[in-house]
Amino acid sequence: MDLRIFTEPQQGATYDTLLTVAKATEDLGFDAFFRSDHYLRMGGADGLPGPTDAWITLAGLARETRRIRLGTLMTAGTFRLPGVLAIQVAQVDQMSGGRVELGLGAGWFEEEHKAYGIPFPKEKFARLEEQLAIVTGLWATEVGETFDFRGTYYELTDSPALPKPAQARIPVLIGGHGATRTPRLAARYADEFNIPFASIEDSERQFGRVRAAAEQAGRDPGDIVYSNALVVCVGRDEQEIARRAAAIGREVAELRANGLAGTPAEVVDKIGRYAETGSRRIYLQILDLADLDHLELISAQVQSQLS
Repeated sequence: MDLRIFTEPQQGATYDTLLTVAKATEDLGFDAFFRSDHYLRMGGADGLPGPTDAWITLAGLARETRRIRLGTLMTAGTFRLPGVLAIQVAQVDQMSGGRVELGLGAGWFEEEHKAYGIPFPKEKFARLEEQLAIVTGLWATEVGETFDFRGTYYELTDSPALPKPAQARIPVLIGGHGATRTPRLAARYADEFNIPFASIEDSERQFGRVRAAAEQAGRDPGDIVYSNALVVCVGRDEQEIARRAAAIGREVAELRANGLAGTPAEVVDKIGRYAETGSRRIYLQILDLADLDHLELISAQVQSQLS
C-alpha cells in the first residue's frame, strides 16, 4: 500500500508552507505529494494569504525535491485549455526528471469560477472527455508528426504536439463517484482510478464498476491502479486525536467514521480493510499543514507497518 500526502492549499497556505510539507513528505519516505486545484476556500477557513496555482506550485517543487511523485487531485478541466495544459504538465515533468502525474476532472466548484471570472459551462463532462483525448493524444504523437482534433468543444490543427514529457507516459488519474460515465472514461484513459472520501463499501462498489467497464472496453482491469483519498487524523492516544481533530474543525467520531482517524493501530487496520477492496494507494488528506509531527507519527507508526 502506497501512502501519499494530499494537501488542500486553498484553505490557506503559502508556497513556502507547501515546500516544507513536500520536503517532509520526501524525507519521511512517503510516495508522493499531491495537491488540490482550487482558487477559493471552502467552509470556515479564512484562506489566507490566498490561493496558489497548482501547476506553478508543482513546477517549483519539481526543482526542490528529488524522489517523490508530484501531481493533482484533480486539475479542474474548466481552468485550462487542454493544449495549454498538455504543455504545462509536460514541462513540469521535464523539470522534475519524470515524476509528474496528472489527475484531471471536470471541475465542480461554481463559486470559485464566479470569484475569478472563469467560465463554468454546463457540459463539463463532455468537455472533459475531449480534454483527455487531446492531452493524451498530444503526448502520444511522435516527434516530427502533427496532431489534429475535431471535437464539439475543441479543435486543434497541425499541432506539433510539443514539448514531450520526460516520461514515456505520464500517469493519468480519473476519479469520482459517478456510476456510468466515470467508469467508462476511466476504462478508456485512466492509469489510476481514485475515489475520494468514500466508505469501504462504496469504494468496493465503484472499483467493481470500473473493472467491469474496463472488461467491456477490452482492457485488463488489472492495468488500472485503484486508490482512495481520505482525511487522516492520527494520535498516540485519545487526547492527541482530539487535539488534532479540533485543529481542523472536525469531530473525532465523524473522522473515525468517514476517514482514517484514531491510534496508529486503528488506522493500519482500516487501511487493511480498504486494501481488501483492491485499493493499492491512499492519499492522506492533511488539513493542518503546520503539524509536521503528525506526518512523522504516520511515517513511523503507520507507514512502517504497511511496508
